[in-house]
Amino acid sequence: MAVSGSLIFLCVLVSLVRCGARIVRKFPEGFSFGAATSSYQIEGGWNADGKSENIWDRFVHTRPELIQDRSTGDIAADSYYLYKRDVEMLRELGVDYYRFSISWSRILPTGFPDKINPAGVQYYNNLIDELLKYNIKPMVTIYHEDLPQKLQDVGGWSNPEITNWFSDYANTVFKLFGDRVKYFITINEPWQLCYFGYGQDVLAPAVYIKGVSEYLCAKNTLVAHAKAYHVYDEEFRASQKGNVSITLDCECYLPATDSEDDVAAVRDAIQFNYTPWAITEVLKSIKTMFKNPPVMITENGLGSEFRGLEDDDRVTFLRGYLGAVLDAIDNGSDVRGYTVWSLMDNMEWSIGYTKHFGLYEVDFENTNRTRTPRKSAHVYRELLRSRSLDHHYEPDLTQPLTIAPGH
Repeated sequence: MAVSGSLIFLCVLVSLVRCGARIVRKFPEGFSFGAATSSYQIEGGWNADGKSENIWDRFVHTRPELIQDRSTGDIAADSYYLYKRDVEMLRELGVDYYRFSISWSRILPTGFPDKINPAGVQYYNNLIDELLKYNIKPMVTIYHEDLPQKLQDVGGWSNPEITNWFSDYANTVFKLFGDRVKYFITINEPWQLCYFGYGQDVLAPAVYIKGVSEYLCAKNTLVAHAKAYHVYDEEFRASQKGNVSITLDCECYLPATDSEDDVAAVRDAIQFNYTPWAITEVLKSIKTMFKNPPVMITENGLGSEFRGLEDDDRVTFLRGYLGAVLDAIDNGSDVRGYTVWSLMDNMEWSIGYTKHFGLYEVDFENTNRTRTPRKSAHVYRELLRSRSLDHHYEPDLTQPLTIAPGH
């Protein structure tokens, strides 16, 4: 009786569907799926068509010893020229939305709206229109690590004036693209950019003034986010009817016991890998602490040194984390969507091209930057098609991915 009762409980609470020996977990009605990238990591065209230098251009060109494989993002995945293939990949997956970022220095070469670069604006207009043409919603990150070098030269994120510079930049983005973009993210992971870029030399601009510059950066990014939010709220929301938020990276570590050693281990746990249950705990904490706001998971993925197409480690990772997301939903968390990182292999900041995050492999040795779907792409495609999580599904890798219905 205990076993039977347990199964009934799971069927009700966890939304399970039996399929023979399998148990398939369904996602809620309206839950959305996407894929993510960022401008510097995939675009290339680092000085093309009027784009000015950004902090990562300067970093990789002047301090190559801080990049694990001494690589650059000068070409990266060449998405500045291959964006139509990128959209085709999204159509093959059948995603609901695509998260990408705007390169500040590509549309505003001086860093300020006194000079708008038409070629840069046209690139993003083309990308957005191509997405909408195939029923894929654009989700735009306004800032993802690539500050114009001209602004860094006058202090970057440690200069309080940047809150006004960013507000002006965000205003420009809203004006240019807000008629078609309904999901904006102001700043990507401010903790990462401040701690590793201003308190250490892991990320550009590698200021490395601990205890001072990362504090100034943290304060200014949060103020900048608030100003951009209010600009949208007061000047654009009524006409554009979009949403503006921020991407915050979250971590969760729990001690095995209350012993001093276990508690100390949790304090040092940043060096350890994440586990799927952590995302459940993070979402439960958000639910409790902030009165259960709607949450979009805007980035979740696995970096691997594995080269090839049968990426079973990534498949296991995705299934584990998506199962944990379902656990949180079943616990009452208002999770609205999940975004896999990343659509394709990219220039992964200071580790260069040594690890691969993509559902699609990019051949960086080929001048055409050929993209090929991995096993994880096939699995993600089926998950989106069925809107369910089936740990036993095995794709036929001899069959090519074709365009998903509706795309």
